[in-house]
Amino acid sequence: MALSQGLHQKLLQKLSPQQIQLMKLLQVPTANLEERIKEELEENPALEQSNEENDDQAMEEPKDEFDSSDEEDYDLDGSEDEYENIDIAEYVSDSDDDIADYRTRDDNYGDHEEQKTTPVKLETSFYELLLQQLGMLKLDEKRSVIAEQIVGSIDDDGYLRRENSAIVNDLAFRQNIDSSEQEVEDIILLIQQFDPPGICARDLQECLLIQLRHKQKNNSSKDLEQAIVILEKYFDEFTKKHYEKIQRSLSLTDEDLKAIIQQIIKLNPKPGGNVGEVNKAETYIVPDFFILNNNGKLELTLNSRNAPDLRISEGYRDMLKEYDRGSKKDKRQKEAVLFIKQKIDAAKWFIDAIKQRQNTLLHTMSAIMQHQEEFFLTGDETNLRPMILKDIAEKTDLDISTVSRVANSKFVQTEFGTYRLKFFFSESLSTESGEEVSTREVKKILFDLVEAEEKRKPLSDERLTELLQEKGYNIARRTVAKYREQLNIPVARLRKQL
Repeated sequence: MALSQGLHQKLLQKLSPQQIQLMKLLQVPTANLEERIKEELEENPALEQSNEENDDQAMEEPKDEFDSSDEEDYDLDGSEDEYENIDIAEYVSDSDDDIADYRTRDDNYGDHEEQKTTPVKLETSFYELLLQQLGMLKLDEKRSVIAEQIVGSIDDDGYLRRENSAIVNDLAFRQNIDSSEQEVEDIILLIQQFDPPGICARDLQECLLIQLRHKQKNNSSKDLEQAIVILEKYFDEFTKKHYEKIQRSLSLTDEDLKAIIQQIIKLNPKPGGNVGEVNKAETYIVPDFFILNNNGKLELTLNSRNAPDLRISEGYRDMLKEYDRGSKKDKRQKEAVLFIKQKIDAAKWFIDAIKQRQNTLLHTMSAIMQHQEEFFLTGDETNLRPMILKDIAEKTDLDISTVSRVANSKFVQTEFGTYRLKFFFSESLSTESGEEVSTREVKKILFDLVEAEEKRKPLSDERLTELLQEKGYNIARRTVAKYREQLNIPVARLRKQL
């Protein structure tokens, strides 16, 4: 087949760099927006953030209403063109009576008022705690390296999930130490005696047994002994709550079994979860929106962190003007002008993207607030209306993908609590009267039924289906089972209590 050349016309849709930047900014939650802006400020010297304190002081500075010496300054309308034409040298002279602060300030020393010491909380991490206890053991060099390898293999929750053979291979290839599985097992048994009890266990059964034996050393009792027997021989039956079989095998009464269960449920299934340093900043939720009920009228505000005061650097504008006024148009000067112009354009794009992000967030959240107005007024989950992304996209004339980006990782603070935006999206379910209700309303009623049930005889999925149908919800048993799993509610047999 011969090669040939030809002209073809194609119609393609491509996203501009500004659109790509806006989509990425929409996905960023408020908690991470400051970091994203900081990165842009570091990368683009033409972009700067105004000093709000200085601007507020300048705006709030008292003026003498009879002083007419500065009336000429008010003739400017503040436009960008007039601002660039101002000669700053006319306003700053060496003959001023008042000496500016920046002339007397030493750049090498900061203000005394800003010299604040932030207290730092020192905590011992989980691994440091284990290494400290490891240093109390009298081990030779080889066994010490093996022990450190085992400690390093323990997960954050305190479990050792690597096989002994894998640890032996790690020691051979990384540490060049020849060891055996029995040596590794012996050291694991030593580490299992560390605090907190239950550390370095391979599974839940071993973790609970370690804690029970640790308690038995300090205070032995019949309940502890029987609890150890149950976990050793009847662990599967215990986890599946086949209490009748355990009672028949060990000849236990209901009171005896209840006392044994109390001993077991007091144990910690994750011994490493509460030890060491915890980054509390990750546990805080920074809301993106605030909704206030003002005498029955909902008021929506955006978190101020979403509206930073960004502007283009005045120094770069002046540099661009100086290059434009220059008489020489050599190659270096053109390259400098091109570089400055690129940075200024990038700064304008970013400022516009931030503003468009603010408008999109407010527009989308306003539509959600109007759709779920009854919930925001009452806080009752049963008042939530069915709502999907398409409903909000039609109200806001935005694409479904844009609404999805807004709803992702965003939170709204109300007087009833802080909710994720995805919380308000749910499918619909028809009632006997033909009315469409939110599936979240059905889940709330299902949760209330389970909470109010008699724990000795929990409600089965079939019975829950009948109760919901009696309330007017057309729902199948398999749908009830699906909603129950989504609510992390176990089956009736596992909810049974003595």
